[in-house]
Order: sequence, then structure tokens, then C-alpha cells
Amino acid sequence: MKQLWLFSMLCILILLQADLAEAMPADPSLLRSLQQGGYILYVRHGDATVGTDSPRINFNDCSTQRNLSETGRSQAVSYGNALRQLHIPVQMPVVASPFCRTKESAELAFGAGNVRTDPFWVRIYQLGGSVPPAQQEAVLKALSAQLEIPPSPGTNKVIIAHSFPPGVGLGEIQSLGTVVIKPKGQGNGYEIAGHFDLDELNSP
Repeated sequence: MKQLWLFSMLCILILLQADLAEAMPADPSLLRSLQQGGYILYVRHGDATVGTDSPRINFNDCSTQRNLSETGRSQAVSYGNALRQLHIPVQMPVVASPFCRTKESAELAFGAGNVRTDPFWVRIYQLGGSVPPAQQEAVLKALSAQLEIPPSPGTNKVIIAHSFPPGVGLGEIQSLGTVVIKPKGQGNGYEIAGHFDLDELNSP
């Protein structure tokens, strides 16, 4: 009986710890740094569970792609609102991969007139397939060149694109999760300053 009671209490403590972890806000010092600008926010698109990616994707035809769910749309709106409420300055236009789900995420977060698509980020999506090592290395080298260039002074550059395979590039990223990158300047690479997810960004 005592063992059962101890087991029950242990389960409750684990559940309470999980709830507290979910409610933890993003690192306040990181948010203060973002308010000064000088970073790149690499963001994965919102939840996309509608449709499938065709082997022959047409970027002008959303029916050939996975698209945002209603949850994904809500996430995107919430993300943009959170950055504005936190007074985190964003360089416009924001950059998005040409997929419908990435463009729509960017448009819902920052406004349809504030988005520029860049086909480079399709190469990150392709890393999720069968990519020869030499090709993967070339993509990651090109990625570094993209992420080492600082944004305009006093702002942060936002890129809305795709997750990476486990252990590759910036790693796995959940829907509307963000990797905060500090560019070191052209030819000098970059460093990862932190991470946060949408729940952390929205926590008080």
C-alpha cells in the first residue's frame, strides 16, 4: 500500500514538473538582447497537416503541398503578435521559403506585404530526403554564408523556413520554434545564441 502511495506521488511530481517546464518563459536576457537587434530568428513554419507534398511540387499551386492547419494559422498569428508585444524589432521584409506553408506563416505573422520569398530555403527542405554527403556539405556551407550576415542595425532578421534532420544544421525545430542566431559577419560564421518555442514566447 505504501509503495503504491509513493508511486502515485512520484507520478504527480513528474506531471507537475512537466507542466512547469511547459509554462517556462523564454530566457529574459535573450529577449532583452533581441530588443536591441542584431540577430537572425530562424523559424519553422506553423503546424502543416493538410495535404501532402507531391514529388513534383508547384510553388504556385498549394494543392501540391502540405499546408497549414487551423492550428498552424493560429500559431503564426500568435507568433507575430508576441514579437510585437515584446518590442522585438524585425527587419522588413521577412524572408520565407517559397512553400505555401512558409509563406502563409510569414504573411499571417507579419502581413502579406512584408514577405519576400527566397528559393535558397528549398535546399533546407531537401535535406530531409536522401541527400549525398557532398551535397549536404555544400548546402550547410551555403547556409553558413546566409546566417553570418548581420541584419540592418537595430533590427532582427526573420527567416521562416523548414526544420532540419536530427543532428544536421540547426537541428530539429518544432512548429513555430525559433533558433536565435548571432551572425559574426561575412566569412566569420555564426553562433547559436538560444532557442525558444511558441509557448515560451507567449509565457508571461
